[in-house]
Amino acid sequence: MENFFELVSKRQSCRKYLDIAVEKEKLLKCIEAAQAAPSACNSQPWHFIVVNNKELAAKVAPCLQDKIMNKFTTQCQAFIIVIEENGNLTSRAGALMKHQDYRSIDLGIATEHICLAATEQGLGTCILGWFNEKELKKLLNVNAFKRIRLVIAIGYPEDGSVRKKVRKNIDEISTFIE
Repeated sequence: MENFFELVSKRQSCRKYLDIAVEKEKLLKCIEAAQAAPSACNSQPWHFIVVNNKELAAKVAPCLQDKIMNKFTTQCQAFIIVIEENGNLTSRAGALMKHQDYRSIDLGIATEHICLAATEQGLGTCILGWFNEKELKKLLNVNAFKRIRLVIAIGYPEDGSVRKKVRKNIDEISTFIE
């Protein structure tokens, strides 16, 4: 098992995938990582559709693309579709009282758990928020009243090297009050 900071530094958005199927066991480990993610009032407001079929993945990819965006998804072997579910009564009441959408926060945490679990297993991921939700729902038979919030492209990266990350300086993103 890797050191946490090594794992975090290795995780990056992958846009070039090998033509190799992703093992179901590895995808299951990613879902187990999401299952362990914290959520407001333990509401776990998520459902994941795992597409691990080359023919279906080829139909998902066009739903994620337009003239310029996400063309790389054509080469992707698997996708994890992140669907927002209703939170439990306690988290919904808290969201109303505090004017805070806890579900979005919870889905983000679960999604990153998936990506870190994938990275640890030698897989690459790319979190996508740009897609045709209507077409994707139709293709995957998702209830019209549900929301697809994110799609995670997942597969074996063509290039395993880690790119240099360009990030804001710590002083720009934090304030310490002592």
